[in-house]
Amino acid sequence: MRQFLTIATNAFMELIRQPIFLLLMTASALFIVFLSSISYFGFGDDPKLVKDSVLAVMLLTGLLASVLSASNSVTREIHAGTALAVLAKPVGRAQFLLAKFAGLAAGLAVLAYVDLIACLLASRMAFDAYGDTDWIGLGLFFGCVLIAYGLGGFSNFFLRRPFVSDAVMAFAVMATIGFVVINFISKEGKPQAFGEGIDWRMLSAAVLVLFAFWVLAGLALACSTRLEMIATLAVCSGFFLLGLMSDYLFGRRAEAGSWWAHVFYGLLPNWQLLWMADALEEGKGGIPTRYLGTACGYMVAYVGAALALALCLFEDRELT
Repeated sequence: MRQFLTIATNAFMELIRQPIFLLLMTASALFIVFLSSISYFGFGDDPKLVKDSVLAVMLLTGLLASVLSASNSVTREIHAGTALAVLAKPVGRAQFLLAKFAGLAAGLAVLAYVDLIACLLASRMAFDAYGDTDWIGLGLFFGCVLIAYGLGGFSNFFLRRPFVSDAVMAFAVMATIGFVVINFISKEGKPQAFGEGIDWRMLSAAVLVLFAFWVLAGLALACSTRLEMIATLAVCSGFFLLGLMSDYLFGRRAEAGSWWAHVFYGLLPNWQLLWMADALEEGKGGIPTRYLGTACGYMVAYVGAALALALCLFEDRELT
């Protein structure tokens, strides 16, 4: 167990030390907040358009982060010889892969947490034709981002600590503080009850997107045992696009009794099951807790299958 925790912790730290991870986290969070600060002229559906857009940004960010992180975590270590050095110790290949996935999943959870905060703020900042931009919330959030980068620079210059990992953790902490402060201030700058204007149904939708992150991470980890980063990105992008269209391409034919469609429909991840933006429309009750449990079971089953495939591909992989 100690070896598992050590490998998982190292994988997590290596992930958040990647500059691309900090770049994806910063760009996605700022872009999500920015999307809520412009007028869409959506005939009263502006808040719904904002919620759909920010969840889409969150999902695409997870796709890129999953592939890049899995490739850096496995492919690079195989080429550098680090994987061979680890497996020369009393560590099995299954334990190595599972620990790598645990560290990868933890890093993606941090990314999803920061994006969730930005999505919740976006649900408050969204406005229709009769509203206006929430300049106070926008300024406070951007200020928190600058403070987080300043803290990362301070620790790097004075304490000789890695800038990227410290900036990532400072970003998560400052985003939380900024979220709490913003929710006590109305758009007009007056005190208000905490959480007024927040669509808390976004929590459930973001949890489902996090499940999609982990499914993508499992697929990317399986691909990275044999493929390079660009090939892994291409394969995972194909799974992502086909999974979005699986209901149309295979679902109807599977219901009609086609055996090959039934096979492909079961093999491809159905992202529509984890994309419940329609449940955030006005007048709907949101996503039921029971559905979250079912989606969690689907995620666990698919990630388990992806990791089993990864182990089969990695078992006879030459590491020298």
